[in-house]
Amino acid sequence: MYVCICNAIKENDLRTAARCCRGDAHALYAALGRTPQCGQCIEDAEDIIADEMTALDAPLSAAA
Repeated sequence: MYVCICNAIKENDLRTAARCCRGDAHALYAALGRTPQCGQCIEDAEDIIADEMTALDAPLSAAA
């Protein structure tokens, strides 16, 4: 799914960048070589980044 139509940034691309780079949507867009254009995607991008940060900070499952 596309998160940013203006820059053709897909959700998967943003999730991958969030795992590799720290920062807000503007920082991750810069890491991808892009800048936000219309800004309608920023809130969704921030939600995706927050999801990835939560997943990275979560302890490993005790089932392992």
